[in-house]
Amino acid sequence: MNIWIQKEIIIKNNPRGFHLITDEILKNLPELKKINIGILHIFINHTSASLTINENADSNVRTDFESHFNRIVPEKKEFYTHTYEGNDDMPAHLKTAILGNSLSIPIKNGNLNLGMWQGIFLCEHRNKIKSRKITVTINGE
Repeated sequence: MNIWIQKEIIIKNNPRGFHLITDEILKNLPELKKINIGILHIFINHTSASLTINENADSNVRTDFESHFNRIVPEKKEFYTHTYEGNDDMPAHLKTAILGNSLSIPIKNGNLNLGMWQGIFLCEHRNKIKSRKITVTINGE
């Protein structure tokens, strides 16, 4: 039997940076255990934060990601015209365009079929955000 489930998850109070959210996603999806084979689609409903899958064992990876993206997409540049919400406004949109706003992850025997060292990250590109909304959709059997 084909199953569809969709939920919204609110991720609260993450400061700027790369945040491992795999456990928070799983905590909000107890239905996942009922799926033998399927896909989890994760979409962040914002244009200034993104999602990625990457190394989840060493927290230095998160620090290095933030440092790298701040170097390749710097703030306070005279060529930005979209600065209505501050110096981090346009750089946040550019970082989101580079990383993307959605992920698709296979489901196998009630679990996400991530690699051993892979985790789901919310990439917060703004300085002062109170929460982010993520829409998750499961399709499977």
